[in-house]
Order: sequence, then C-alpha cells, then structure tokens
Amino acid sequence: MTKPLSIPRPLVRVNQWTIFLSVAIPWGTGFYWILLLPFLANLSGVLFGLNPIIYFSKGFLKKDHSQYIPEDIGQQRFNSTIATLCLALGFLGYVLKIPALAYTFTILVAVASFVAILGFCVGCFIHFQLNQIKYRRSLKQS
Repeated sequence: MTKPLSIPRPLVRVNQWTIFLSVAIPWGTGFYWILLLPFLANLSGVLFGLNPIIYFSKGFLKKDHSQYIPEDIGQQRFNSTIATLCLALGFLGYVLKIPALAYTFTILVAVASFVAILGFCVGCFIHFQLNQIKYRRSLKQS
C-alpha cells in the first residue's frame, strides 16, 4: 500500500478546530490539561505519520478522499511541528505557572489555527519563505 501524498481538507480542518478549541478552553476554565489532546495527536503525526484526530475523523467523510481539496502531507507535517512546539511551550507555561509563556504560545497557536480555518496558512507562508531563502542561497553558491 502506498502512502498518500495528501490529506483531504475536511480532515485538516477538524485538526485545526481541535487545536483552536483545546487552546481556548483553558483560558476560560483553567483546565490546561486539555492541551495534551492536540499536542499528543500532532506529535504522533509528526513522529509516526499518524495523527489520531485525523485518523478517527476519516470515518465521517461522505465522499471518496480524492473528491476533496487535497492538503500536502509534507506541508501539514511542517505545520504540525510548529503547532506541537507552541502547544508544548504553552503547556509548560501552565505547568510551571508562568502565565506569560502559557498565554504567548497558546495565543500564537490559537491565532494560527483560526486564521488557517479562515483560509490563510501561517505555517505554509513560513515554509515558503524558508524555501525561498534556501533557493537564494543555492543561487549564490553556484
């Protein structure tokens, strides 16, 4: 079985909503342990290529995967790496009772996930800019 090169957009949106809601819930409730849900799911996706949130959401798709707008797996892995890092630092801020750390990184990941839901991917922009830098460096070296 070959590995897919893309993820249907609705599955990516479920992951983005999970991140956003899991980050927003502690702000009102103080129940910061919920950050572990998207953190562990995205960490699993980055390390093992299997995000449980996306995996379990597949069963709710009504059409064949190929009929949805595709999202690049490599790009999603890059985005998940950024989200995982921000979620880890936000969680660490809560655990260590450093509100500035907790709120800084949870706000960053909340804004990024919500803006992605609206259609602009901050992680994609960062990834593109990094590739541009690599390309420009390769031109200078040749």
